[in-house]
Amino acid sequence: MSQTTPGKPTVTFRLSKAELVLVFITMLWGGTFLIVHNVMTVSGPMFFVGLRFAAAALFVGALSMRALPGLTLTELKAGMLIGVTIMLGYGLQTMGLQTINSSQSAFITALYVPFVPLLQWLVLGRRPGLMPSLGICLAFVGLMLLAGPEGGTLHFSEGEVVTLVSAVAIAAEIILISRYAGKVDVRRVTVVQLATASALAFLMIVPTQERLPDFSWLLLASALGLGAMSAVIQVAMNWAQQSVSPTRATLIYAGEPVWAGVVGRIAGERLPGVALFGALLIVLAVVVSELKVRRQGNPGTAEDEQARQREAG
Repeated sequence: MSQTTPGKPTVTFRLSKAELVLVFITMLWGGTFLIVHNVMTVSGPMFFVGLRFAAAALFVGALSMRALPGLTLTELKAGMLIGVTIMLGYGLQTMGLQTINSSQSAFITALYVPFVPLLQWLVLGRRPGLMPSLGICLAFVGLMLLAGPEGGTLHFSEGEVVTLVSAVAIAAEIILISRYAGKVDVRRVTVVQLATASALAFLMIVPTQERLPDFSWLLLASALGLGAMSAVIQVAMNWAQQSVSPTRATLIYAGEPVWAGVVGRIAGERLPGVALFGALLIVLAVVVSELKVRRQGNPGTAEDEQARQREAG
């Protein structure tokens, strides 16, 4: 990690071992969009989300077995509330992947970062600072370009709309995690929120009238693989972020949609030039949103954005 002095921040491009781990994790996240996009050919979104997070809950539960007996009422409440936002975030994101490609989904989902200060302003009355405000503006311009005007008018497809709503849900998840940070045991809360998200996703199969899928090795392998990945990422992030600052971590995470775009292009996906420029603006918005000016000794609130990654996979 680089050393800083008051009033003279030092910028370095040398990555520590922990930061390299976060880069690898971000590459994994980028690849998951294409996996889920392909799984939607053999399964409905809610069944897959339920199966995915059930596997994740089992893996994380196995790693946290000794801590589970100490579960408190506050941890149960926090886990269930966060679990609702996880189900909405990943459920809607997965629904969107039925009709839009993985690259579009990844870039729209990345809007959760500038959405956090916007949501805090609208709900909690906390006005965002200069850089987050600039990030919000860049994000919406990028979204307009990524959606792509048709016939001179702006057109959002159903898949783009539900993915956009999923980004709002993920931003709400981050705010909830921030509210309970320091009051709960992260291992126990993570198990509760993953289990809650799984149960709610399975329950949503009824009102959405989603057809249960036939047995598929692609479905089973993807759900178990993403579940195991979530558990591994959880452990790796807990270790890495002990020494990586929240701001540097978020800047690394900004590469998630970029990696998704790379994987999607290898798989044959192509975005128009104007959409690529919009995607670039979204990544820039994510970075700008984290370029806050903080006084020495003020840790800020950027840690909130990192807590969402505990369930990502």
